Amino acid sequence: MIRDVTLPGVAAVDSFGNPPSTRTLYPEESALVARAVDRRRNEFGAVRECARSAMAELGFAAAPVLHGPAGEPIWPAELVGSMSHCAGYQVAVLARASEFALVGVDAEPDEPLPEDGMLEMIGCPAERAMIAELTREHRGINWGRLLFSAKESVYKAWYPYARRWLGFEDAVIRIDPWMGTFTARLFSAGPVVAGTELSMLTGRWIARRGLLLTAITMPVPQAGDADTRSPQACSRSSG
Repeated sequence: MIRDVTLPGVAAVDSFGNPPSTRTLYPEESALVARAVDRRRNEFGAVRECARSAMAELGFAAAPVLHGPAGEPIWPAELVGSMSHCAGYQVAVLARASEFALVGVDAEPDEPLPEDGMLEMIGCPAERAMIAELTREHRGINWGRLLFSAKESVYKAWYPYARRWLGFEDAVIRIDPWMGTFTARLFSAGPVVAGTELSMLTGRWIARRGLLLTAITMPVPQAGDADTRSPQACSRSSG
């Protein structure tokens, strides 16, 4: 499923189910989940199995995948990547850092957002209007949850370069229901890649098998490729 939303040249590996997989963990990885419940340990191990399969696909030896200060995965220096998991599904996308600048992936159940104001928390008025229109015109997909997933993919792609928190209000998403794509305009100072500050990211999405999957796989930009225009501000006010 993940290969449907990633570019050629990346190693994209996913799996379904949560088989016991802690036997594959490195000691330093095991220490991170030493006090976790079995389900968490199995998910933790299963997504790392995907990551190590992706490493092998790119010709790299298996290596432990630990956490950085913001919970981000730490990859070998020659790689960029992202991981995600939800109940019964795990995915890892890796690429050579010399070829791809940004990688972000997120998986969510295709279920409504909680009713406790979460859409108001993650979406600005323009985004909420977009979700209302998508819900009216394209039934069968939980568009609010897809918005959340797209923002998670943006953050996962953005953070390794920027090393700063990116709030929900700092990226405005537009979802194309026909093409299976989305764009994100960044309000916060974007990551500087190949000497260019990025202010727009693009990604793809898919809804299948009860899941929503979003991914950003952006090649290293060439001179003049990046869009550096400042986006129009988007307030979080409930409007």
